[in-house]
Order: sequence, then structure tokens, then C-alpha cells
Amino acid sequence: MVTITLIGEHQAKIGEMFVYRGPLTECRDCKLKAVCFNLDAGSLYRIINVRDVKHDCRMHEEGVRVVEVKKEQHASALSIRSAIEGSMITFEAIKCDELGCENWRICHPIGVENQMKFRVAKVGKELSCPAGHRMMSVMLE
Repeated sequence: MVTITLIGEHQAKIGEMFVYRGPLTECRDCKLKAVCFNLDAGSLYRIINVRDVKHDCRMHEEGVRVVEVKKEQHASALSIRSAIEGSMITFEAIKCDELGCENWRICHPIGVENQMKFRVAKVGKELSCPAGHRMMSVMLE
């Protein structure tokens, strides 16, 4: 499903991805806030079309552009007992000091913070963990 929103002029490029962090208090009096704040906080979005419409914005020096976005899934890792397709989870990052691990990015996905809620859209394969955790690759939405 395509959603219309506003994004800073410099970020408005087809294919770019971003994580929506939620509404800014500085924008509470803006007449366009309903268009900016219509996304789900913590969700990952991909810009699929940039429209010609541009607006002035207090937060973006060059203004904002109307864009069409599509919600994307987050690749992540969960403990084996939490990796159940279709289930709702509250994300908790794995406590791990293995910064050089090949799974570091999937265990600590960009834009995903502790206590965020997700649905497990797909369960992948078991991951090899040097710290000994039993983990599965998953797609979260």
C-alpha cells in the first residue's frame, strides 16, 4: 500500500529508505502536520515516487517534498523461542559484545529500538552465534 507523506528536499530521492521516528513537538502548529505524521513510528519506509509539489517547512531549510512511500520490513534476529511467524513481539536487542560478528547488524537493526512492537512476518534460518545465543533470522513489520 502506498502512503503519501512529506520529506526534506534533500532526502526526497526514489529508492531512499528512512525510519520514521515520530512527530516533532516543534511541528504541532503546522498546517501540514497531518501529512507528515501519518506514518508509524519506528517503521522503515522506502520512497517509491517523488511528486513535483514542494512546501516551506520550519524544520527543513530547503523545504519539503511530497513523496509516496511504502512500508518495508526490518531484517532482524530473534531468539529461537520468539521466532514464530505471525506472532507479535516486543523487540529486545541481544546483549552481545561481539562487535565483529557477521550478524551484528541483523541483531541490532538500524531504526529498531528496545520495547518497539512488531509482527514477525517471516522466519528464516538459524544463525551461527559466536556468543552462543540460539538465534533465527526474521523479517519484522
